[in-house]
Amino acid sequence: MTPNLVILYVDDTERSSAFYEALLEVKPAERSPAFAMFVFPGGIKLGLWSRKAVEPAVTGSTGAFEIDVPLANGAEVDAAFARLSAAGHTILQEPTDMAFGHNFVIADPDGHRIRFYNPPAR
Repeated sequence: MTPNLVILYVDDTERSSAFYEALLEVKPAERSPAFAMFVFPGGIKLGLWSRKAVEPAVTGSTGAFEIDVPLANGAEVDAAFARLSAAGHTILQEPTDMAFGHNFVIADPDGHRIRFYNPPAR
C-alpha cells in the first residue's frame, strides 16, 4: 500500500482552492463546491474538502501537521519568502536554519502550515 492523497479540511473550498492554485502555480484537476484536488508530478495529490461536507464530521482543528515544499537552494527559499511575505501571506516562521535545512513557514486561509525548505547538502 502506498498513500498518495493528503486531504485538508477547509472552511471555504473556493477560497482555499484559489489560495493553493496561486501558491503552487497549478490548477486543480478536480473541483466542485465541496472538494478540490491538485495532482503533482510523482502522483502525490492534495485534496481540499469542505469541513461542512466531511463524513464523519470533523472534530479536530488545523495546524497539527504541515505540508512541506522543497526548493532547490537557500536563495530560492529566501526569494520565495520575500515574494510570499510581500503578497501578504500569514508568516508563522521567518527564514531560519534548522537541522533539516534553511526554511520558513506560512499558513493557508484555514491555518494549515506550509513549510518551504532547502535540505542541507549531504
